[in-house]
Amino acid sequence: MGEITAVTFALQAFVTLFVIMDPPGATPIFLGLVSDKSPATRRKLAWQAAAVSFVVITTFALFGRLVLSYLNISLESLQAAGGLLLLIVSLELLMGGRPGSENRKSNNIALVPLGTPLLAGPGAIVATMIYVQKIENVGQGIGLAVAVIAVHLAIAITLMASTTILKVIKDTGVNLVASIAGLLLAAIAIQMIADAIKAFTAA
Repeated sequence: MGEITAVTFALQAFVTLFVIMDPPGATPIFLGLVSDKSPATRRKLAWQAAAVSFVVITTFALFGRLVLSYLNISLESLQAAGGLLLLIVSLELLMGGRPGSENRKSNNIALVPLGTPLLAGPGAIVATMIYVQKIENVGQGIGLAVAVIAVHLAIAITLMASTTILKVIKDTGVNLVASIAGLLLAAIAIQMIADAIKAFTAA
């Protein structure tokens, strides 16, 4: 019975995180950000984005409440900050630029905005922290760890596979994808900020 409980716990965590992080939904944004990169770089960035997200999620799972409490930062503040960051990136995409294009040597879109706050955003962080609180035995702890790893493998595979689309749509399609990515990213950013404002006013 303990093993079944652990498996069920892992499946629930996997489904929850997969839906919140939404790899298919992040695909257009990823394609818009990497459209000017080489195929090898695109694949590398896909894995890096998943790795960055994994590190952020794992860190908050282990030390999230301690860090936020020490810095006196609310989850709503974290959400609002993430929304503003995504909004800046989306505006650059909509205006035909590339995030960080003025300083490409230090720019790595796998870190920001892909790894965080798009994939490892407030929703995923909070969900993970909640599941950590629900752990009642070692089996469930292992199940949660497996679920987090599995979700990020799915993210990496989804993003990497999506890069083949860029070979088909050519330059005109790439510009269209970038514009769509900017629009979607702006909508996500506004929603994050709106949710944070609602939470602040309700408190």
